[in-house]
Amino acid sequence: MSSTRGRGLQANVLGTFDTVVMAVAGSAPAYSIAATTAVLVGAVGLASPAALLYCAIPMLGIALAFSYLSRIDVNAGASYSWVGRTLHPFLGFLSGWALVISATIFMVAGSLPAGAMTLSLFDEDLADNTALATAVGAFWFLVMLFVVLGGARLTVRAQLLMSGVELVILALFAVLALLHGDSARSFEWSWLGFSQFDGVSGFASGALIAAFYYWGWDVTSNLSEETRDSRRTTGLAGLIGVGIVFLLFEVFTIAVNVLLTDTQIQQNDANVLAVLGEEVWPGLGGKLLIVAVMLSTIATLETTLIQVTRSLFAMGRDRTMPEALGRVHRTWNTPYVAISVVGGVALVMFVASNALGSVGDILADAISAIGLQIAVYYGLAGLAVVVAYRRMLLKSVSNFVFGGLWPLLGALFMFWVLVESLGELSSASVAIGLGGLAVGVIPMLWYWRKGSEYYRPAPLDAAEAVGTGATSGDAAAAAAAAGRSSAHEGLPTDF
Repeated sequence: MSSTRGRGLQANVLGTFDTVVMAVAGSAPAYSIAATTAVLVGAVGLASPAALLYCAIPMLGIALAFSYLSRIDVNAGASYSWVGRTLHPFLGFLSGWALVISATIFMVAGSLPAGAMTLSLFDEDLADNTALATAVGAFWFLVMLFVVLGGARLTVRAQLLMSGVELVILALFAVLALLHGDSARSFEWSWLGFSQFDGVSGFASGALIAAFYYWGWDVTSNLSEETRDSRRTTGLAGLIGVGIVFLLFEVFTIAVNVLLTDTQIQQNDANVLAVLGEEVWPGLGGKLLIVAVMLSTIATLETTLIQVTRSLFAMGRDRTMPEALGRVHRTWNTPYVAISVVGGVALVMFVASNALGSVGDILADAISAIGLQIAVYYGLAGLAVVVAYRRMLLKSVSNFVFGGLWPLLGALFMFWVLVESLGELSSASVAIGLGGLAVGVIPMLWYWRKGSEYYRPAPLDAAEAVGTGATSGDAAAAAAAAGRSSAHEGLPTDF
């Protein structure tokens, strides 16, 4: 392979529409509904629509945080860079590490359903074979690995095809579910209230699972160095993505509660969406929704690969992880070393996952573990924007509400959910979630002692950026003025 040090990612590849599609695909609506609904209903019962609603409000605050921060610092590492430059480099590194670990775990949690759904198109009994589902899922993972390796243009074209078909199928079944006559129970507005929760701890455990539903829209920030007009586009796409998937999540979660019995939900784990499809369109409905889930799962494998490899690329470029991770392929303009490393680690995890039990067991533990890590890096980003904009918050009502208060409440919500849910989760979920974060302390301290420039950051201050007209495209000049070297010097961005 031909490659070079110091090359940046290919700038100006993605437009606004492309980025919105990536945001929606990152949250993987069909996959999230199929993989997580049984887990959510098992945790909070008929309060599942309320959990999604009350998690969406603080999640929008985090999306606002990403939007405001991306205006003043375009970086493929996103929260890794922002938190490091506002709160502390150690917290910044752990923020990036949380994303890397959660995304890597997701390679297993996401690939297994992709394999199971593919097999169920031919024979439903085959889908219960964990080893076979793992093998087929690994195949789809490798396909997406090579697509991501081939560059941002190929990636977005594949995404447009997969997500386009998925969303058309979901929209069709949303209408069919609303028009369906038979039901297991009648809808009640109390499902959207707090009365259905089993106390505060019950609400916290439901919110943690709901956070997993939404996770992934922030892939737009990891693609910021490859996006046109990224100061505006990445944040806007994230907000639109959260809004679209919220509507889909609510419609289908309510439909599952209305049309399916508790027994049907519990017995079908990651296949609940196919059962819903059969209910509203016997014969063909289940197969069509299996296709939607399969495409959604494969599509979100692609966006997750982008998130983890772009984050590792930023870490390698900053020398907070092995420098080779920051290498970019001369032809494809992709961080090929990071992609190769992630691929190798994920394949090892696929093999190891067979010892953990059924697909449903693996999903339940992995989803909860990922929820803990999501709460960490989303919460830190919510705090980071308040610090970065602290001198501008009182200059306008919009700055105060959208750049300060709402993201702060979102951050506090994430941390509260994290603490409250620890007592409710299985020991396996806690070990995977917090143990994975703890491992990050080792490379953090190692590269800190080696003197990485990342640990001597130029503070991120929105007032200075606006006042001087500085942007991340001016990173090298700003760094030189601050008397430090920049890991981003010569990096092509769109401004």
